[in-house]
Amino acid sequence: MIHVGILSDTHLNSCTDSFRRQVDTVFAECTIILHAGDLSDISVLNAFSGKEVHAVHGNMCNMGSQQLLPNSKLITVGGYRIGLCHGAWRPRHTIEQRVWAMFPEADCIVYGHSHKAVCHTTGGVLFINPGTFQSTGPHGAPGTYAILQIDEQADDRQNGLQATIYEVPNQP
Repeated sequence: MIHVGILSDTHLNSCTDSFRRQVDTVFAECTIILHAGDLSDISVLNAFSGKEVHAVHGNMCNMGSQQLLPNSKLITVGGYRIGLCHGAWRPRHTIEQRVWAMFPEADCIVYGHSHKAVCHTTGGVLFINPGTFQSTGPHGAPGTYAILQIDEQADDRQNGLQATIYEVPNQP
């Protein structure tokens, strides 16, 4: 079983001690981290030392992060194709329609931007938006993240991908 930690919309200008403690706690079992953009500064990724990290930039990332990180990427983990992007709103299309068009071959699509956690399957594709990690969601909502479990030995491809949304615990 592969455990993938997923977060988005951290909106941090540096890798703080508090952030490090939070990610060490919630992603302890994860060997792979996916950050779906709006990390603000690339130094935020320093919190994931020793893990395989895949990240994309978002619309609120500083110029350095935008230059160093791609807008989107397609990776393969455990034989499953995962599309990773921040996502964007455009007239006449929902964010999920747009990201699905970006990754028509994906088994799973991870995106951010809306600050609203989402985890569901449509048309055989698992969509995950981990929400905002730093509790900047609407109406004072707590921070959220996702854990994706990939079972490389699953008999049914859809059963090989399972994800859950969690609330970020408060740190002292």
